Amino acid sequence: MSLSSDRLARFARHIVLPEVGGAGQVALADAHVVLVGCGGIGSPALQYLAAAGIGRLTLVDDDVIDVSNLQRQTIYTPSDLGRPKAEMAAEWVRRFDFGLEVASVVARVGGDNAEQVLSGASLVLDGCDNFATRLAVSDSCVKQEIPLTSAAIGRFQGQVANFAGHLPDQPCYRCFVGDAFDAQDCDTCAADGVLGAMVGMVGTFAVMHAIRVLLAGHAAFGDPQFGTLHLIDGMAPSMRPLRIAKDPACKGCGAH
Repeated sequence: MSLSSDRLARFARHIVLPEVGGAGQVALADAHVVLVGCGGIGSPALQYLAAAGIGRLTLVDDDVIDVSNLQRQTIYTPSDLGRPKAEMAAEWVRRFDFGLEVASVVARVGGDNAEQVLSGASLVLDGCDNFATRLAVSDSCVKQEIPLTSAAIGRFQGQVANFAGHLPDQPCYRCFVGDAFDAQDCDTCAADGVLGAMVGMVGTFAVMHAIRVLLAGHAAFGDPQFGTLHLIDGMAPSMRPLRIAKDPACKGCGAH
């Protein structure tokens, strides 16, 4: 694949970076990213996935836009209230860059549809709001050998990590949280509160981490850092890496 003159101009600031270059930008244009969750984390993540020139995007969310979302979900406006997030997020992408291919899936990912929804992805970026979906996504990524970027937030703490549980020496997300969270209930932004800028910080860092994976082997962008959880403290502020061990008995990746 080659880039047209208008795409070269659009991504000139990427291409001039030795760590990205023309080959790296072509790799981003060839990539297919599935974004699970188009809410607080997904909104800023989508903006920078699209701005990076990710050639194909699949946006997954079963929720509709509520007025309380507008404090942090910056791609939506009051005129979007009551409409499906995935569909309106796809509309935002189409307005932002005519050169990107985008599809919306108005559904929640689970064991019954994960394989179909995530099929063909170069990478999955998961910013959803419940453990049951996160574990279903992780298990399917391992099965289909798809790298996973996982991002989460709770009040002023964020967590971002890249996983490649299909590799023999790498953990998956289930190695990190275990099996106890195969349930729908978890803490929510409505109950605990969330600062909009903190969500933006976590979402954009997740895109940086996703780009690490997508450019591995195509540019000198650096180590994809599989299995390292980055704990982001927005109050300090600070960031601390934590290495996750692969669980040999993990039902998600232990027998892969």
